[in-house]
Amino acid sequence: MGMFIDKKMAKRHGFKMTKLERPLKVKNVDGTENSGGNITYQVKVNVFYKNHVERIRMDVCNLGKIEMILEMPWLQAHNPEINWETGEVEMTRCPPLYGRNLVVKEDIEWRKKIRKRTRNVEKANRDEWEWMMEEKFDKEIKINREKVREMVP
Repeated sequence: MGMFIDKKMAKRHGFKMTKLERPLKVKNVDGTENSGGNITYQVKVNVFYKNHVERIRMDVCNLGKIEMILEMPWLQAHNPEINWETGEVEMTRCPPLYGRNLVVKEDIEWRKKIRKRTRNVEKANRDEWEWMMEEKFDKEIKINREKVREMVP
């Protein structure tokens, strides 16, 4: 089981394909061999559906007329509300682990703020670490000089 995207769709939309270390054997839903052979690439894609935003990894293979397949555990975790009469799908029961029910613009702004804060914290930590290492290095040099003085008359 997995999440799959059609190779033609991935290329058409310009997704960055990452080569797998080891190819994955794949069979079609009906149990036949896939015309594209083993899966050798994956892509990371952003999924946007109404207010649902999420980043997922999908295996690239030949799906024919179908553009993508979502795995059953993903559907079970999200448990979308489906109105079979109108065809409307609502993503109201998504677990926090899989994504956020935020307006896309708010999500993008939120991510920008988090990245900026993370960079600032990383820089502060790096600066503090460098200062501590310099201080430690200076102490070691002083100790080594004292040892040399003791050993050499």
